[in-house]
Amino acid sequence: MISDRKLAHLEICKNEDVEHHRTTGFEDIELVHRTLPEVNFEEIDTSINFLGKTLDTPLIISAITGGHEASKQINENIAIAIENTNIAMGVGSQRAGITNEELTETFTIVRDHARKAMIIGNIGAPQVEYAPKAIEMLDCDALAIHLNPLQEIIQPEGDVDAKGYVDSIRNICETTDIPIIAKETGAGIDGRDAKILEEIGVDAIDVQGVGGTSWAAVETYRSENPSLGNLFWDWGIPTAVSTIETIEATQLPVISSGGIRNGLEAAKAISLGASCAGMALPFLKHAYANPEKVEEKINQFTRELKTAMFLVGASNIEELKQKRLIITGKTREILTQLNIDTTKYARRI
Repeated sequence: MISDRKLAHLEICKNEDVEHHRTTGFEDIELVHRTLPEVNFEEIDTSINFLGKTLDTPLIISAITGGHEASKQINENIAIAIENTNIAMGVGSQRAGITNEELTETFTIVRDHARKAMIIGNIGAPQVEYAPKAIEMLDCDALAIHLNPLQEIIQPEGDVDAKGYVDSIRNICETTDIPIIAKETGAGIDGRDAKILEEIGVDAIDVQGVGGTSWAAVETYRSENPSLGNLFWDWGIPTAVSTIETIEATQLPVISSGGIRNGLEAAKAISLGASCAGMALPFLKHAYANPEKVEEKINQFTRELKTAMFLVGASNIEELKQKRLIITGKTREILTQLNIDTTKYARRI
């Protein structure tokens, strides 16, 4: 059953090693320190406008769960925290709540406690026919279409027919009146696919690359034959590379996610050109506890982001995007292979 699978995913993510053994690549990227920042820390503005909503901090608590009774309290705790801090959150795939009305409340609890905050619905590319019901269920501000071919091929009951995704997503973009976000689930998006997604009408891309939760790993724990999952545990594009590739290939707002663990890494992603950062696993244990713990984590993230902005002399997010960056190591090697000029970030004034 879908509901049992949702519970298994939660328990595995909470209790097992599910992270990639490769890194995001952000360790190869350095913001250049200013000893004369000429900024008052207390006046730094971290707010952004994202897809028509104002967020006080450029952070989305990415899709974690929904679809099992145990997920209701988790979603409630996150919803209360994001309403108090005015950031955004995504929910897990809503298919379970659409096909089983007894589970609908595990999702609607979010809007019950986050009346004004930005809520991002979620449906899988193989189930796009559920999109209208998913939007109605949450009165969501945007809808994420998650793309997870790696997870599907490793998952024991996975859907491995990926034909028709492009036409289905194009149809949703043409027939809905809220922003559509194309969202990977841990393997990253390259420049070619990002361009296709822009051409068919998506409004934003969440790259969710390698460096954080590996859904091949999660499914490996559920599989009777773990060899395939172990082999592909680290498959995909590092988050830093995917973020830069997508920014270079499109004009779309980009959510940088996949292994971002603090405000400093988010500052690097935003300085590269991302609109905001997404994080999920770092919030899971806090979401199991209570809303106050989630809110503490959000405030810590904001403090870290503002500290980075202070040290590079950025008084707001747009100024952060103009600050100098040095890209070295394997990340530079990969980007060079992709004909992306990394020196332009260092040449910023």
